[in-house]
Amino acid sequence: MREHATYCGFVAIVGRPNVGKSTVLNQLIQQKISITSPKPHTTRHEIIGIQSKGMYQAIYIDTPGLCIEEKNTINRFMNRVIKNSITNARLVVFIIEGINWTVADKMIMHYLKDKSLVLLVLNKIDTIANKSLLLPHLQWLSRKRHFVDIVPISAKMGTNIDTISRIVHKYLLQSEHYFPKKCITNRSQKFMASEIIREKIMRYLGGELPYSVMVEIEQFSINKHGRFMIYGVIIVHSASHKKIVIGCNGAKIKSIGVAARHNMETIFRQKVYLELWVKIISGERDYKDTLLNITYTNTIPS
Repeated sequence: MREHATYCGFVAIVGRPNVGKSTVLNQLIQQKISITSPKPHTTRHEIIGIQSKGMYQAIYIDTPGLCIEEKNTINRFMNRVIKNSITNARLVVFIIEGINWTVADKMIMHYLKDKSLVLLVLNKIDTIANKSLLLPHLQWLSRKRHFVDIVPISAKMGTNIDTISRIVHKYLLQSEHYFPKKCITNRSQKFMASEIIREKIMRYLGGELPYSVMVEIEQFSINKHGRFMIYGVIIVHSASHKKIVIGCNGAKIKSIGVAARHNMETIFRQKVYLELWVKIISGERDYKDTLLNITYTNTIPS
């Protein structure tokens, strides 16, 4: 009977860099599971966020921002992630920024040519100074292709996020839920820890470091007191990048670590002990410098 039916499906969130895809996902799930920063291409991997509401389970896929030029392996990989997500999704949420329309938006529209179910979302409407321009822009967009709907939102303010959910639920197919009700992501806490550290690196260092900076979690465990013990390595490609991450007398890496630890404690809802080091990919193995070891003894009561 219909009252006992359940509905489920995959929903890809796509758009060019910095349109707010990860912020939209976090708002939909009502918890931070995808990192954000002003730096383009913050999201490198496919992040899944699971929203379970009553009979509906929407499995949102946060994708990297589209790279116009596939000039390196990372860019080609991220564009493949976008294409695969579009192909495998029941519905695509295509996010653009306000009344802007760019070359990257046109490219994504081309990727969507064979997809019948596309919801267009205009994010950052709170930044549009002249609101009278919004309606004509919506009308212009509606002539570009058939969208199941067009929704103006502000992910930052949470405006119209519930509208996206309601529309998505209409297009989910009848199916058993794929994930337990309390599950909100398919990513492990270890992966989340590495992403949180990477987010803080981007936020504290901005354009000083290239996209190639990576984070590896060497150890992730829980001690007998229930505290997370996390040991991470920040991987860079040169001694100059290493100096940038460390900062004067280790100040920068300490700030990154403190911010990351606070964020982890909020998300994991447990005390966290975090140590970070920097590694240069150069074949040299002796990279752990005691100066770079940041410990937080105040988080572990005696």
